[in-house]
Amino acid sequence: MSLKERIQHVEERIKAACERSGRKREEVHVVAVTKYVSVEATREVLDAGIVHIGENRPQIAVPKWEALEGQGTWHFIGHLQSNKVKDVIGKFQYIHSLDRLSLARELEKRASAMGTSVTAFLQVNVSGEASKQGIEPEQAADFLKEIADLKHVRVVGLMTMAPIEEDAERTRPVFRKLRELRDQLNAQAVTAEPLTELSMGMSGDFEVAIEEGATWVRLGTLLVGKGELS
Repeated sequence: MSLKERIQHVEERIKAACERSGRKREEVHVVAVTKYVSVEATREVLDAGIVHIGENRPQIAVPKWEALEGQGTWHFIGHLQSNKVKDVIGKFQYIHSLDRLSLARELEKRASAMGTSVTAFLQVNVSGEASKQGIEPEQAADFLKEIADLKHVRVVGLMTMAPIEEDAERTRPVFRKLRELRDQLNAQAVTAEPLTELSMGMSGDFEVAIEEGATWVRLGTLLVGKGELS
């Protein structure tokens, strides 16, 4: 399929998932994961009207960002090493993988020095898989209280990654638990402002994620196709 056809196909599936769960289409945002495609392919995605771009490796993403002259809204969606924060601050408006205090403090330090701010999602390892990054659900409240005084890091929601399953329905409990955790944190007024966002769902399970409350889905090959990096 062409990019236009893939976008239309994804759009139809998102709308259907929203209808099934009684949600409004505008509640769900798509991050096009372009980490496996070239600058030219990423430019085509932007030209097609997709605003949000997801990358996970600074050494590849930063040159791409520079080549595209900062077009779009960039999301860092992978594990972020503290020594790479200096490379992403000022370029990536969203960090989906805040998972430790040292990273939060480094983000604060760098953002403060640049006179900017960053929007973050607290990554939670809901599935409990050893291969997954993120804090344990039981640690979320204390973590958020610990970073409450940071003035340049704004946590707006939670992120998780579900196990890869042939049957996407099996991921539902993971997504549901993340939504329930967000609601619990809000009920406890852990943060000054309510957490509104849930970053969850990828190409193989995004419809289930939407049905369970996802506000951001991260779509790679399904949306942008395959390609060699330039």
